[in-house]
Amino acid sequence: MTIRFSAALAAAVLAVPAFAQDVELPGQVSWTAYDLGSAGYNQAVAIGSAFKNAYGTNLRVLPGKNDVARSEPLRQGKVDFSATGIGGTYMAQEGAFEYGAENWGPQQVRVILANVGPVGLSVAVTRAACEKAGKPDCEGFTYADMKGLRVAEVRGAPALNVAMEAYLAYGGLTWDDVEVVEFGGYGDSWKALGSGQSDVAFAATNSGFAYEQETNPNGLFWPPIDANDTEALERMQNVAPYFAPGEATVGAGIDGKDAIKTAKYPYPILIAMADKDEDFVYNLTKAMVEQFDEYNGDAPGIEGWALDKQNMTFVAPYHDGAIRYFKEAGVWSEEAQAHNDQLIARQEALAAAWEELKAEAPDNWEEAWAEKRRAALEAGDFKVVF
Repeated sequence: MTIRFSAALAAAVLAVPAFAQDVELPGQVSWTAYDLGSAGYNQAVAIGSAFKNAYGTNLRVLPGKNDVARSEPLRQGKVDFSATGIGGTYMAQEGAFEYGAENWGPQQVRVILANVGPVGLSVAVTRAACEKAGKPDCEGFTYADMKGLRVAEVRGAPALNVAMEAYLAYGGLTWDDVEVVEFGGYGDSWKALGSGQSDVAFAATNSGFAYEQETNPNGLFWPPIDANDTEALERMQNVAPYFAPGEATVGAGIDGKDAIKTAKYPYPILIAMADKDEDFVYNLTKAMVEQFDEYNGDAPGIEGWALDKQNMTFVAPYHDGAIRYFKEAGVWSEEAQAHNDQLIARQEALAAAWEELKAEAPDNWEEAWAEKRRAALEAGDFKVVF
């Protein structure tokens, strides 16, 4: 998977302020984010400060321990948006993992903007773990060396767990090859790393928890991804197709040093439900873009929110309000629209399959949904993932 951005897109971005009308936002905007101390939370605080200064709007940020905790207030309409990860976006759209439970189902989510930044979405090990694996100072440590180590699994966080599974697959391993340690939240998994209760955890390289671990006597190490190891990458992408090899230049143990070779996908991803008011989303999108220079640099990795870094053919569809702004900015293409329409058709096929299954009321819901979901995707000639 390779993301390409055109010169036309970059040029169009430079002209954005020329057409802009005044941004109209309510006195308070709310969204869910990752835990306190996470990169997503810290970036939301920085964006909120810019909104307050420019528009007098308060951004209320509600931290959620896992994907479901961030998604629930969004689908109930208790918050306007969610700055979430691939779980609350792609897996929610797909009705996969926790979102395949009978009280959930495929969600009609829409992307507004995503942070495609200089950070990695990576796995860290402690120095003690490297010692345990027979690689002192982590010299030559690879993902295959995670065999037998204590690896974090976070309840209700399929994105984190699938990411970990993908990195295990890169190393030729599965969950059966490691000692699984279960935690109730993302932050808990990193606190356990610091206290020596686990050896391996997943995070954005610029997570506040990763920076804390960098100062811990146990330290941290990000094992490298070899972009030329096609077999290992194929194993990884068979588990999580949205991963791509790339460099991280921002993060714990990275800042001020050489970039690390790792894998990544957008994080955070700002989303709304499909029925969110188009004007509201349009104005929020405009505010995010026009205030970029004000919040850029105020949190690690925040530069990835720039308009010229957006992938207009992402794995989940964009909201009509965001598209309206992109069209005005000259960065939305016919190709992007066709791709978006196809993603919405995919969501509609999954939603129809879900309603059919609810009417059937099977006893073995999980198994029945997996079968119904696969059949619906195949019938619509959509790629089957998970």
